[in-house]
Amino acid sequence: MNPPLCIGLMSGTSLDGVDAALADFSGAAPRTLATHFAPFDSDLRAELLALQSPAENELERAALAANRLMRAYAAAVTVVLDQAGFEPESISALGAHGQTVRHRPELGYTLQLNNPALLAELTGIPVVADFRARDVAAGGQGAPLVPAFHRAAFGAPGQSRVIVNIGGIGNITVLQADDSVLGFDTGPGNVLMDLWINRHHGKAHDAAGAWAASGKVQAALLTQMLAEPYFALPSPKSTGRDLFNAGWLARHDSDHPAADVQATLCELTASTIVAAIRGQLNGHAQDTLDVFVCGGGVHNATLQLRLAALAPQWRWQSTAALGVAPDWVEAMAFAWLAHQTLAGAPGNLASVTGAAGARVLGAVYPR
Repeated sequence: MNPPLCIGLMSGTSLDGVDAALADFSGAAPRTLATHFAPFDSDLRAELLALQSPAENELERAALAANRLMRAYAAAVTVVLDQAGFEPESISALGAHGQTVRHRPELGYTLQLNNPALLAELTGIPVVADFRARDVAAGGQGAPLVPAFHRAAFGAPGQSRVIVNIGGIGNITVLQADDSVLGFDTGPGNVLMDLWINRHHGKAHDAAGAWAASGKVQAALLTQMLAEPYFALPSPKSTGRDLFNAGWLARHDSDHPAADVQATLCELTASTIVAAIRGQLNGHAQDTLDVFVCGGGVHNATLQLRLAALAPQWRWQSTAALGVAPDWVEAMAFAWLAHQTLAGAPGNLASVTGAAGARVLGAVYPR
């Protein structure tokens, strides 16, 4: 009998491309067998970014963009299958996140561009999709969903750990020694820094945080940014480009040098992550905490230095120390979520999302 193999497909708030990870769930811990990153072409990225806001003819444009996204997903699946030497028939399911273009759980919905039926046709593999909707229907935020995977993959009995994911949006998972889990979106991860450097230098991101390192944090501007009401909201909470977008940046525009603004945005991400962790610890484990970082932000050396400087007593390292490379944690999470769905097992944590209880997530599209 073939082992339970699933491929997770993730395209996140950063809008940089598709992460694909093939995972084996036959052992005590998930095992990564193959991975692939496929960057979006400039036209698709521009269209996905434009669809984050209301626009003319957006229903048709969204449907067409979803179809293009599925073709990018399918191409990534082909690569990981070739890497691992598997045929489509060997794969139990694809866990396809889709591209979030609206996230308004307070209004009872979250919307990811997806066409799982097309993806099943293109790949010949069953697809599990629409993971967030059931949690929202149960009164939850629908996000973040990865903390349940963090507990399954990284939890250790009797030990407290924090997992920090820094994608477009930052989020934390607090794995407590008693096996309870807390977590929520902390606010901007890379999204504002990416928008700012694109505006001034036409670049998709600030490689290694070099531009931020060339600037000086402006204390008054940082204080103004930290006054954003989202940061003071209690959990459960989640956010995205609906809030932290070019309009948000415009409201905090200033006469400061552009590099100083970038440095301040980097400090905003670091300080809100550290403050969020401290707020969940309630004075416990402050001096002995292990913090594991994943997501694209792990490559921003300036951001990593600022995190360590703001909480030097904590042990900062990447999730590679726990057996999963930091670039692939989210894709692995959606492979795991697909595996949970096929097993009829819950994929959410009510303590994180605020849902009425544990729910089996997603809809299955057969091969």
